[in-house]
Amino acid sequence: MLKKFRADLEAAMKNDPAAKNKLMVIFTYSGFHALRLHSIAHNLYVSGFEFLARLISQINRFFTGIEIHPAAEIGSGVFIDHGMGVVIGETSQIGNNVVMYQGVTLGGTGKDKDKRHPTICDNVIIYAGAKVLGPITIGENSIIGAQSVVLKSLPAHSTAVGVPAKIIKSDDGCIKLNAEILALEQKISKLELEIKSIKDKII
Repeated sequence: MLKKFRADLEAAMKNDPAAKNKLMVIFTYSGFHALRLHSIAHNLYVSGFEFLARLISQINRFFTGIEIHPAAEIGSGVFIDHGMGVVIGETSQIGNNVVMYQGVTLGGTGKDKDKRHPTICDNVIIYAGAKVLGPITIGENSIIGAQSVVLKSLPAHSTAVGVPAKIIKSDDGCIKLNAEILALEQKISKLELEIKSIKDKII
């Protein structure tokens, strides 16, 4: 627990330019507080004290605005910035060095049983308001853009944006022009030809 405490503290210092010193993080960062309370709740949960664990998670939610189910598995070096409105579901698994911003949801779709929530691999960044839903896997070193809704697994080293989210950057660093953009370009070209044809007839 102490090792995780130190790793999460270092993550806050590393990822937030506003963190002037460690004491500031320890006493004033709600994301850091939420992770500390979750560690206690999770240990109680896996030890069979489910009611007490759920009670602590509700206290956590009340004071921090961050809701984490005590069964959720969270690694070290995790940073929740601001954190208000963050929801992490029961079967969520979060790796090491993950960064999440306010309003992020790791939730279910209501269609799955047993494993219902996402697995977030190491070194992932999830920006504000993004929703990652279902028993999907977000590969390591991936980025999810703000307000995106992710419904399918992402490979490692990818960047996804949009509703529903689509990959715009892959492992090789190349930008992918998706089919929708190409189709729109084709339609625009067709419309331009039609407009030119109409102009020629009028002239």
